[in-house]
This record gives sequence, C-alpha cells and structure tokens, in this order.
Amino acid sequence: MSQATADPRMVRARAAPKRRMRVSWSDPVFRSIVWQVVIVGLVAAIVWYLVGNTNANLAARHIATGFGFLDRVAGIPIGESLIPYDPSVNTYGRALLIGVLNTLQVAVIGIILATILGTLIGIGRLSKNWLLSKLTAFYVETLRDLPVLLQLFFWYTLLQGLPGPKQALHVGSVAFLSNRGLKLPLLEWQAAHTAAVLAFIVGIIGTVLWNRRARRQQEATGIRPRVWPVALALLIGLPVVVWALLGAPFHVELPALRGFNIQGGLTLSPEYFALLLGLVTYTASYIAEIVRSGIQAIPQGQWEAAGALGLSNGLALRQIILPQALRVIVPPMTSQYLNLTKNSSLAVAIGFQDIVSIANTTLNQTGQAIEGIAVIMAVYLTISLSISLFMNWYNARIALVER
Repeated sequence: MSQATADPRMVRARAAPKRRMRVSWSDPVFRSIVWQVVIVGLVAAIVWYLVGNTNANLAARHIATGFGFLDRVAGIPIGESLIPYDPSVNTYGRALLIGVLNTLQVAVIGIILATILGTLIGIGRLSKNWLLSKLTAFYVETLRDLPVLLQLFFWYTLLQGLPGPKQALHVGSVAFLSNRGLKLPLLEWQAAHTAAVLAFIVGIIGTVLWNRRARRQQEATGIRPRVWPVALALLIGLPVVVWALLGAPFHVELPALRGFNIQGGLTLSPEYFALLLGLVTYTASYIAEIVRSGIQAIPQGQWEAAGALGLSNGLALRQIILPQALRVIVPPMTSQYLNLTKNSSLAVAIGFQDIVSIANTTLNQTGQAIEGIAVIMAVYLTISLSISLFMNWYNARIALVER
C-alpha cells in the first residue's frame, strides 16, 4: 500500500510520539505497593535496631553469644530420658534433645489418649441413658472451668499421697502404683523388634495402595476386591514373619518388689504420670464438646435413613454419622492438639523435665538466655506447625469435592 492511499488516521498514529504511563497516587495498585514497601522497610529497620542494640549491650557486659555452649559438658541431672544420658559426659545439646523427646512423649501420647477419651465422652453426652448423659455433662462442665495448672497440682498431690512401694496398689504381678510412680512390664527391645516395626510400616503403605486399587476397580467394574485379607496379611502376617525369621525374641521384664522399692519394668514417674493425666483429662473435656457438636451438625435425616435400613444406632454412628461429622470436627480439633502441646510447658511446675525445664537450667548455668529462649520457641513452633500441616492435610483429604 502506497503512502498516498494510506489511512490518514494510521499515519497520524505512527507519527504521534508514544505517551508515557503516568503514575498517580490515586491509583490503588500504586498505593498498595508503596505502603507494602514502607511497612517492610520499617520492620527491617526495627529488627536491625533491636539486633544491633542487643549485641552492643551483650558486648558491654562481656556476655558471650552464639550456640557454642551446646558442645560443652552439661552436668545437668535428668531423672528420666528416652535415650542414654550421663551428666558428666554428655553435652548441653544432648540434654536439650532429651527435653525435646520428653515433650514429644507427653504431646503424642496425650493427643492420642485425649482424642479417645474426648470422643467417648462426647458420644456419651448424646446418650439416651440419663445417668451416662448427666455424668459426662458434669465431667465436661467441671473440668473446663478449672485451670489446667490447678488440675496438674491436684493429680500430682494425689499421686504423692499414694502408699509406698511395699503397700503399692497392684494388679497381680503386672502393674504397681505407688508414690514412686507407675510400674509396668517392659519388653526388652532387640533388632528383631525394630525390623518387625519397619515391616508393619511397609504393611501400612501396602494396605493403603491396595485399598486405592480396590476403589479404582470398583469404580471401573462395580466389583470391589476384598481389602481385609490383604490388610491382615500385611499388617499382622508380614511383621510376624519378619520377627520369626530373626529368631522371634520375646522377653518381658516384670516389675517386682525388691528391698524398699519396686525394681524392673517400665517406670512412669509421678511427675510424668500427673502431667499426662492432667493434660488428657483437661483437653478431653474440650474435645468432647467438639465431637458432640460435630455429631449434632449432621441432619437428623441421616439417622432416620440409617434406621430405615435396619442399622443399629451404634453401627449408624460408626459407619454414617462420624465419617460425615469429621469434616466439622477436624478443624477445631487441631486447636486442641496445639493447646495440649503448648500446655505441656506447665510441666516445670510439677518437676517434670521437658524442654522448658532443661532449657531454663541451661540458660541459668551458661548465661545464654537469648539462645535458650530461642531454642524453646523453635521447638514449640516446629511441633505446632507439624501438627497443623498434618491436620490440614487430613482435613483436605476428607473434604467433600464438588464434581
């Protein structure tokens, strides 16, 4: 096309200079970017000032900083630990590791027991049995209104008031309960048991994969292969076979009264037992209300439909109501798991050596207060984020998906 026949408007458009994009404060996108930059800059300036001021004050008082103290011999006596510990040889790092393991021991077992107890109490509150309903309601309303620290003191005082080892409460020659704690049988752990546990984990993975395959086959053909024989073989048969091939070692150490104390077996100290009892019973009262409200959130028509199919109330609860109620129960249940974990820091009040207790002793001996507090914060933050991630993953897995 020649220039003479070109559209005059196109010619003017090519000849006109390009306009620059004008940025105005009235533009909300521009304002949001500016404010974000300003806020980030202020936060960075405050952090820089605090760090610089802290380092200057520590240097002026000749206080050492850093985590080099973790390699020094601790000398902290620790009453109970899941791994071997010698205060005259082991370091502060190992002592803090024992504190983390003790905290996890309380949190994991406490979460499992509180979930079981809270679920049973929550179901009990909905029972048609008048006595059971009133007893569970009294339990919930009482324990929720009492401070958890007061309950820990109650359980610890109660355990301290038990008779001595010679007059210990016992169940045959298996379990003994005294003011020294709870004594239970202890399995002598060997390599064969570790291999059996690993085989059990492999069995869990295999069962999950087989269940997925059975679901896909059911969707494709309408026929679902049986899952329970495979699950039985993988979860029970495989670990037993591995254990048997490695010699089938099985020796249980029973506690027995020798002299003035009960020797042998597994020992749950009064401090640990009181902490576990207090946290489990307190948290279970909140979990019970979550379970009760989750069940009541399911429409009554679901119960009626189950009854029309001839299902008993117990079977309808397990197979129909609770699976649906989980979508309501899981999110608030996460908060209770986090609360139980954080409430375990009250162990220092009754003398159980968790991460808070051992870190406090460490910072008192070394003067590394900032590092000690940082370790405590990092431990609880890691545990809390791990619980939240797992519960969010599980909640997403059971959520209804619109198709």
